[in-house]
Amino acid sequence: EAVSGAQLIAESLKAQNIEYMFGIVGIPVTEIAIAAQAVGIKYVGMRNEQAACYAASAVGYLTGRPGICLVVSGPGFLHALGGMANATMNCWPLIVIGGSSDRNQETMGAFQEFPQVEAGRLYNKLSVRPSSLEVIPAVIEKAVRTSIYGRPGSCYIDIPGDFVNLQVNKSSVKYVECCLPPPISVAECSAVSEAASIIACSKQPLLIIGKGAAYSHAENNIRKLVDLCGLPFLPTPMAKGVVPDNHPNCVAAARSTALQHADVIILLGARLNWILHFGLPPRFRQDVKVIQIDICAEELGNNVRPAAILLGDINAVTKQLLEEFSKRPLKYPPNSEWWKMLREKIMNNEERSKGLALQKSLPMNYYTVFHHIRELIPKDCILVSEGANTMDIGRTMLPNYYPRQRLDAGTFGTMGVGLGFAIAAAMVAKDRAPEKQVICIEGDSAFGFSGMEVETICRYNLPIVIIVVNNNGIYTGLNADAWKEMLKFGDPATCVPPVSLLPNSHYEEIMSAFGGKGYFVKTPAELQNALKASLTNKQTPSLINVMIDPQSDRKKQEFPWLTRSNL
Repeated sequence: EAVSGAQLIAESLKAQNIEYMFGIVGIPVTEIAIAAQAVGIKYVGMRNEQAACYAASAVGYLTGRPGICLVVSGPGFLHALGGMANATMNCWPLIVIGGSSDRNQETMGAFQEFPQVEAGRLYNKLSVRPSSLEVIPAVIEKAVRTSIYGRPGSCYIDIPGDFVNLQVNKSSVKYVECCLPPPISVAECSAVSEAASIIACSKQPLLIIGKGAAYSHAENNIRKLVDLCGLPFLPTPMAKGVVPDNHPNCVAAARSTALQHADVIILLGARLNWILHFGLPPRFRQDVKVIQIDICAEELGNNVRPAAILLGDINAVTKQLLEEFSKRPLKYPPNSEWWKMLREKIMNNEERSKGLALQKSLPMNYYTVFHHIRELIPKDCILVSEGANTMDIGRTMLPNYYPRQRLDAGTFGTMGVGLGFAIAAAMVAKDRAPEKQVICIEGDSAFGFSGMEVETICRYNLPIVIIVVNNNGIYTGLNADAWKEMLKFGDPATCVPPVSLLPNSHYEEIMSAFGGKGYFVKTPAELQNALKASLTNKQTPSLINVMIDPQSDRKKQEFPWLTRSNL
């Protein structure tokens, strides 16, 4: 019995428990998508390979099994590089399958010919081309395994165009079983007791929870550790919700103070990169003791020499620490000077935010918008957020109560991820938690990167609520009057500020164009009504275009998350 390359690829993916494929079909990969649907893999056709690749990577983070991104040769492959890099930087499993030119036309200037395997090496843990149809199942198993074992990341499989419809006898194919689940490693016992001693002696301890902890499903053990030892904790943006943001020990509202004064920091699947100011002074104490817990040996010791290193799975190592503290109980005193300092700072910062949120002036500012969004959205919704101010202020204003339910620009600071992530989250929620709502909050500039994916959302009828926080620009914009004045000076290309976008753009009409519901909103009352209507109608996607003050900025504060000067 004969089987085609396309069928082999689809069957092999199915054998590895792959559930979702995103992509844009064309020569030579169309048959692969058809074959994938035939074996029961869900295929979502996107409008741009970048967004398709972001979606596939988010599936990997949300489910622990890579999503597939299917692309055509040459430009199709190149447009997916952004998603590969983003997945690898975020340590999310992903598999990209790219068509490439027929083998017998190599070096001849074939249609869309490009050295894809070599190009893929920079962005992926593995970049391979199967040498024959017979080995396709083994290559796919290796790619799936590589993407999820150790520190997760992206893998690329190159499929020559002539492989797709080529037939081979089933008897000669090397079929392989589903790869084993990733092995779980634990830290050395001596390192665990060393870490426990350091924590026990600390005067000003701080637990930092990273998205590695969210990925390893460590929420129950981390919550136990926080409660058992009474430690203050700080989540990185996508780790919000591993322990609920409203937990009394959460010190996110005193982030700068906590980082600057902690004498012992326990890193749970978080890296000392730009997001945590590299762990260096003046943001941290010169003599801070870092206890580093990470799945990746190469990460240990980056930027700061650790006082203790615990190499292993975050969930398993947290359990080791819990066992250690059950032998020698530690309860950090809630009335210490450290807690007093942190609580005072939290109070001050929350008061300031509240003051801004309750301003009555129009157009609204970011804080007012997020205040109303926070009041109305369900506690267990999946929040996708991207933008500059929109993402930064949204992070502080919108709480997460459950793990893996906040997706944003991440370690790589990538703009354009929002709609792809929202589509992925909605597909996964549809299968695993149909009552969960996906809310995608975009800056107007961020929305522009993948705005056409609104058609994809409507085509698959995914009831996503998109909220565009519209300030007519990147960081800041101009109002309609200032814009008119500006145009008097001549050609927009020479006189309009590079950060400006067209004022009062009606992004909601993009949603209406494809049959979803669009709302144009200028006041808190209009925002509340639009949001209530959107959340109630669970059958139809909606887009709420919220006009805010073009000059609205984050509150003047001492902890800008990003250090770019004008942010």
